Amino acid sequence: MKWVKGLRTLAVAAASSLALAACSQSAEETAKGAEAAEEFTIGWTIYAGWMPWPYAEQAGIVKKWSDKYGVNIKLVQVNDYVESLNQFTAGTLDGVTSTNMDALTIPAAAGKDTTVLIVGDYSNGNDGIVLKNGATLADIKGRSVNLVENSVSHYLLARGLESAGLAMTDVSVVNTSDADMVAAFTAPQTTAVVPWNPQLAEIKKQPGAVEVFNSTQIPGEILDLMIVSTEVLAANPNLGKALAGIWYETMALMSADTPEGAAAREAMAQISGTDLAGYEAQLATTFMYYTPQDALAAMMGTDIVTANDKVRQFSFQAGLFGQGARSVDDIGISFPGDKILGNPENVMLRFDPTYTQMAADGAL
Repeated sequence: MKWVKGLRTLAVAAASSLALAACSQSAEETAKGAEAAEEFTIGWTIYAGWMPWPYAEQAGIVKKWSDKYGVNIKLVQVNDYVESLNQFTAGTLDGVTSTNMDALTIPAAAGKDTTVLIVGDYSNGNDGIVLKNGATLADIKGRSVNLVENSVSHYLLARGLESAGLAMTDVSVVNTSDADMVAAFTAPQTTAVVPWNPQLAEIKKQPGAVEVFNSTQIPGEILDLMIVSTEVLAANPNLGKALAGIWYETMALMSADTPEGAAAREAMAQISGTDLAGYEAQLATTFMYYTPQDALAAMMGTDIVTANDKVRQFSFQAGLFGQGARSVDDIGISFPGDKILGNPENVMLRFDPTYTQMAADGAL
């Protein structure tokens, strides 16, 4: 099974290296006549909840909605997740697939005004803590834990330890690439790991592996999103309309209990390097917001604020806001209904329900 190295990882160094203000925006007019469409480049990486994007391009759904709104949307696979966020922060990409934590700690922390256009899903078992020779999370105390440092796995560990009355000082972290996680678990000296799927599923098959905590116990905290440049979106609202139209048409198709729905899911599986059964197993641990109404309810609710408050607290304490950050409130995060976490004068991450609302209203 072929999977991309760096999937859904976060690199602290990435945030500090992103002072690349001189990098050019990829969105530029073709300037080949009055009918030339504005071109926008959207990056994606392989993950169950993001496979609808490349499928939509393959199926002609991207072209359909691009033509409707007079834009030219180019979807680009980036083989390294962190690099996709680097490119977005630098302006090479106009939008990119991202977790909420990474959107905050890479582009937003680097000073790029970022809009959450679509809340696609949350991890509902895709991330877990696995032990050898242990029955409960309490057995992790005193162990070395292999994980991708400063990633959503690190966040999951912190939340798990909190639930068990433990602290990060009760364990030691061994920074391990997601690509090496399965091999690391087979090593005799490794007794605790925090992987995500598909590595999590492979590790759980190993003799003596016991999953003692997973993301079902922190629902809604690890969100998977489509983020776009706030500046680009403000100047080109048709981009937001087209992306929302693409997403929700694809959601309706892939969630259908029909031969067409199964065919769509099988195509997504093939694009991601697995089979239909493997992909559907990953979807089973991914809480997809298949309808705009469900996504809108999530965006408008209070739980999303509470969840992102936990994420920003961890991120600041882990030093992911950058060397100059003095407080967890340095970066502002805005939500529908004028709710703001952090500095209202420095809002750099915006959960914007505008286009999801249009999809829910049938106004696209």
